[in-house]
Amino acid sequence: MTLCFATNNRHKVEEVQAALGDAIRLITLAEAGITEELPENQDTLEGNAREKALYVFERYGQACFADDTGLEVDALGGAPGVYSARYAGPARRAEDNMALLLKNLEGKFRDAQFRTVIWLVTPNGEWGFEGVVRGRILAEQRGQGGFGYDPIFLPEGADKTLAEMSMDEKNRISHRGKAIRKLVDFLRSQ
Repeated sequence: MTLCFATNNRHKVEEVQAALGDAIRLITLAEAGITEELPENQDTLEGNAREKALYVFERYGQACFADDTGLEVDALGGAPGVYSARYAGPARRAEDNMALLLKNLEGKFRDAQFRTVIWLVTPNGEWGFEGVVRGRILAEQRGQGGFGYDPIFLPEGADKTLAEMSMDEKNRISHRGKAIRKLVDFLRSQ
């Protein structure tokens, strides 16, 4: 079976392919001949992941899964959530997003969670998988790795931010890693 991962990030594809083994071959959007930007017009992570996967399946007939991730801060009612990548505006600059988040959290409780939703669409149906990691937002950045809000997110029980962890350490505890493991377990059981 060939399955499209709605991304062109080769590293993400290789990571999931390694977990799946040889039974399923993953391809990127580009490898599936999909060059246009996928829609993300929903107001939930589930909605965006589903919209992207359905777009690929309905227009290209390719079994597909897509993901969407958001940082949900308790004191901000779950914001920035689905708008995490563009929290400080359409430029999608991580530095601007972190600066605005830290400004909005001044004097507030800093508990938060990262949440990833993966949506799978095949000729046999649709399924969703979720991964969550709880933690808190630090007042300043630590670490050079990762991306997005990783330098200011300290997972529960950890002494390093996501940006200070190796890729293996991060994948073991991260929201995306948890969601991917659920997807892999499901695909292996089919």
